[in-house]
Amino acid sequence: MNVTEKAQEFIAEVRGSLQDGSFVKLSLGNYRGADESLKNIYIKKVLIRKEPRLSLTYRHKTRDITKNHTAGELTGMLGQWLGTDFRVATLQTLSEDIHFEMHPSGKATVRKKAAAGRKNPSLSHDKAKNRLISPAGKGYLSELKITDPQGNVYQNTQDKFRQINHYIDILSSLIKEIAPGNHLKVADMGSGKGYLTFALYDYLKNVLALDPEVTGIEFREDLVNLCNRIAADAGFAGLSFREGTISDFDATGTNILIALHACDTATDDAIFKGIQAGSELIVVAPCCHKQIRRQIEKHKTGNDLGFLTRHGIFLERQAEMVTDGIRALVLEYFGYKTKVFEFISDAHTPKNVLIVGTRGRHNEKSQAAALEKIREAKRFFGIEYHHLERLAGI
Repeated sequence: MNVTEKAQEFIAEVRGSLQDGSFVKLSLGNYRGADESLKNIYIKKVLIRKEPRLSLTYRHKTRDITKNHTAGELTGMLGQWLGTDFRVATLQTLSEDIHFEMHPSGKATVRKKAAAGRKNPSLSHDKAKNRLISPAGKGYLSELKITDPQGNVYQNTQDKFRQINHYIDILSSLIKEIAPGNHLKVADMGSGKGYLTFALYDYLKNVLALDPEVTGIEFREDLVNLCNRIAADAGFAGLSFREGTISDFDATGTNILIALHACDTATDDAIFKGIQAGSELIVVAPCCHKQIRRQIEKHKTGNDLGFLTRHGIFLERQAEMVTDGIRALVLEYFGYKTKVFEFISDAHTPKNVLIVGTRGRHNEKSQAAALEKIREAKRFFGIEYHHLERLAGI
């Protein structure tokens, strides 16, 4: 029996499970198609406007995409995918597992294995969120106009509330990596209205049961006064806000230094404060990259990227990547392990790059390598200096 016949045998099992109600879930793997970022597809039953559908989650390396289809559409797509794009598929029903596999030899097989104790899955399209910060009983969220007094998130602040939880989710894993003691000193540079600062204090104090000292630094006096009043009303004794600038703040003893959307070289000021303090964790989400872009535009160095940088929008993006890439290298020069990843989908905010530095040990060889990479980047793009490099004196 050839691959197509075995694929059709498997598809018949999928079709039958959907018809008799025994379908639990389906997964496709061992992808060999044209989309280099696609890894798997996961399929489950959902109800959308009271109509049964199959929800397909396309799992890519850096994002998930979900699409909904009818049973007929799904079986049609399986006919195109199995044995070509996807070499492995597993169907779970209420009573058995059915496994399709195309082997390196070119032979295809379909195997069955009994399964017991399964129940029909929920058909809810929206899974209950396992949020680290719940809106219920959070007076500060109401004061900050994220929720109403009953803890219901306003329709126009849904994105902001998702951003808060995504932020805390990221920081929770990073904090576990540095294994801080019970007392934790955190500085949030450019805290603004304090949405994320309040949520972080709440998480550290009430979820992790730590004894945090969290300070928000903000140059707008009205926001400082507002946040201090809300912190007092919430009984957050370890949370305070100070009026001032990043460059003027004394970060001595700070374990975690955060700067989200500090404009242009203010991000460099914050990173350097963290380096000076020997902070165990430095987390920044840069905003604006004017200092490096002006130098790239001024010198117009002829290089292999000229076909891109002659366009303004590409030049802007290139300046962002170069600026943040050198920031990561400076952190590595000082012994930090770095990560650069998406903070939150740009559907919610265009400021979506997070640079994370976790303190490690100085290594002369790694330090020399980082310094050489910084120099090479400057030569390639015609950069006289990077503000963080100048602050650090390297």
